[in-house]
Amino acid sequence: MANTVPDIALNDGNTIPQLGFGVYQIAPEDTAEAVGRALEIGYRHIDTAEMYGNEAEVGQAVRASGLDRDEVFVTSKLNNGFHRPDDARRAFDSTLAALKMDHIDLFLIHWPLPTLYDGDFVSTWKVLEEFRRDGRARSIGVSNFQVPHLERLAAEADVVPAVNQIEVHPYLGNEEVRAYGHAHNILTEAWSPIAQGAVLDDPTLVDVAEEVGRTVPQVVLRWHVQRGDIVFPKSVNPKRMAENFQIFDFELDDATMERITGLDRGEAGRQGPNPDTFDYVPA
Repeated sequence: MANTVPDIALNDGNTIPQLGFGVYQIAPEDTAEAVGRALEIGYRHIDTAEMYGNEAEVGQAVRASGLDRDEVFVTSKLNNGFHRPDDARRAFDSTLAALKMDHIDLFLIHWPLPTLYDGDFVSTWKVLEEFRRDGRARSIGVSNFQVPHLERLAAEADVVPAVNQIEVHPYLGNEEVRAYGHAHNILTEAWSPIAQGAVLDDPTLVDVAEEVGRTVPQVVLRWHVQRGDIVFPKSVNPKRMAENFQIFDFELDDATMERITGLDRGEAGRQGPNPDTFDYVPA
């Protein structure tokens, strides 16, 4: 099996690399070097966000790589403070300006924030539809949307999100949201794919890693991709960055997949905030 990253078809006719490199919590001054190294290793999908504060450095690294713009799939996300339509338009302009790009491959609503903005994330979504129509966002999607939020978009908006980026790892399978996405042709992107490190010493995963001769992160990332999800681990350690990329030259059998899936702890396994109540807005 070749160790190349598959491209997956989105519901809008575009494609996305199944493995990417995440830059959450990488300091801006370290981001260009980290992304540059990821691109050297072979990553072609970079996931950033307005709230991460490092969009400019992502753009800098892409330009410095010598790769053509269309060879690198770049995602960013709308800051929680800018959900009102005019604010969202200005924020998107700022993203393109920071990246120094004329388009972005994927732009997401970062959080639904159902307790803020009178619960109105639909008008925000309709602004993202504008970006898709004018070509400045090739694809649009959402992040941290629960099933009722997705159902509301389906009822009130025109465009089905291309992806829903949600917390998924062996301790939180998030199966209800994943199943809705699968049924409605919305790809799942798994953030916090190794549960912020919480799964690294799990006895089952340690056993599997020993059985297949891989590291625990490689096993978990392989589990994600065999489930059909998109995943973007984050590390600034060059050795780990390279290891995380080496997940397409082995397979887990069905019984092993089931063992890992069986680690799900439901809501108790969640590492990040609950999207139904999360209401953080940067100062």
